[in-house]
Amino acid sequence: MATMIQGTDALASIVAAVGADAIVTDAAELDYFSHDVFSRGPALFGVFRPADKDMLARGVAAATAAGIAIVPRGGGMSYTSGYLATAPGALLIDTAAMNRILDINEEDMTVTVESGCSWDKLQQTLKPKGLRVLAWGTLSGINATVGGGMSQNGIFWGASAGTVVDSAISFEVVLADGRIMSTGSQFFRPFGPDITGLFAADCGALGVKATITLKLVREGKAFAYGSFSFPDAAAYFGAMSEVAREGLASENFGFDPYLQSQRMKRDSLTKDAKSLVNMMKAQGSVFKALKEGAKVVAAGRSFLDDVPFSLHCICEGRYQSAVDADIKAIEAIAVKHGGKAIENTIPKILRANPFPPVNSMVGPDGERWVPVHGFLPHSRLIEGWNRIQALFDDNKAEMDALGVACGAMLAAVNRSTCLIEPVFFWPDNLEEIHCRSLEADHLAKLNRFPANEESRALVVRLRKEIVRIFRDLGATHLQIGRAYPLQEASDPKAWDLLSTIKQVVDPKGLMNPGSLGL
Repeated sequence: MATMIQGTDALASIVAAVGADAIVTDAAELDYFSHDVFSRGPALFGVFRPADKDMLARGVAAATAAGIAIVPRGGGMSYTSGYLATAPGALLIDTAAMNRILDINEEDMTVTVESGCSWDKLQQTLKPKGLRVLAWGTLSGINATVGGGMSQNGIFWGASAGTVVDSAISFEVVLADGRIMSTGSQFFRPFGPDITGLFAADCGALGVKATITLKLVREGKAFAYGSFSFPDAAAYFGAMSEVAREGLASENFGFDPYLQSQRMKRDSLTKDAKSLVNMMKAQGSVFKALKEGAKVVAAGRSFLDDVPFSLHCICEGRYQSAVDADIKAIEAIAVKHGGKAIENTIPKILRANPFPPVNSMVGPDGERWVPVHGFLPHSRLIEGWNRIQALFDDNKAEMDALGVACGAMLAAVNRSTCLIEPVFFWPDNLEEIHCRSLEADHLAKLNRFPANEESRALVVRLRKEIVRIFRDLGATHLQIGRAYPLQEASDPKAWDLLSTIKQVVDPKGLMNPGSLGL
């Protein structure tokens, strides 16, 4: 990698290209942007806030000409060091001002946005038109951006269709020398070798996404919801996998006992009033709204008290009779695997409020929080789960002594793949990124723990050991950043090809160096 040139000459050349108002050098802001949700990176040279793709291109060209490394950032909701520089003196690109929806083409069923547009903004704009993106964002979508999703990849909404990058048709990408490159057609992918796919999930190692064109689908007109209790992990995975293989649910997810207990602790139903109102509005008729609202209030938050594993499914379609039949089929699958139906509050509330405040990025008592994940085929889920639980059993005494606990989110992605996402909680200090992201009234109620390096070190070690378990099982990952071993998982010939492409598009090695392991 080229040596970074520091000082007034480099800053002056960048300011000359983009204007002083687009460059941040305030020490407090630089410290804030040097953190992701889990880790702190080296000190930054500055933060660049482009207003549009042309300014983005000018700024990137000026920075790399001066030997300054570029680190692109979306909404900041990741935790794998994807936007943390590997060495001091990088220029971080904050795309927050590039948040426009540029075109909604209802005839061709495409939408084009700037990379800083949030999933929440996009969904709220499309919903009145009866449209949504094919796979339409992550749970952190109130902050998480489309550009970040295309670079890091992600799942949740529309997961039956795949990950969020499966919604992409084409990108405009700013390369390391400032050139703007289109990756393909505005309506069809791929036309020849999949250049859009090459830049998807690249964690910004190959370029900075400026605009994104996505596939649209019609929003469902009918919905049905189901929640089910299972006595153990084997029963849960058996049911979740069968529902996925049959393609019965648009979303098919759940929690182990610890994580669901954490989620149910977060707030009272009174705090959920807005969520409840939105859920009632989504029911389609006054009678159904009152009926479903009354059921949610009656269930409160106690319906999961004695539930070991919970599975939650959302069925979406054109006709109520069809989605009702799908839920009935899911219930039969659940019963076959030893499950039973419980109150379906969670999927109803969640679907009506798809991008809630990100208060869950800390624990319910103010603990620090960080996930680690792997995608496995159905045939390896139980082995993966059991090996992770064995790791926790082996480290139970130390975890208990240091206040480290772990739950898991479990979800299906398309018909062949499922997610296991262990989620750690431990007492530790909150950083500025947490304080700015949480709702102020929620933050005010939380405990504020002192810095706790010993507990954090244990979390770091256990996460690495879980990544190793996943690697042994051939797992794949999103948000590769600097946390998951892409090179080790790749065919050497494929890695050589990727390295060669990196050299072509970034010959100085200044585009998010170290990301993906490049």
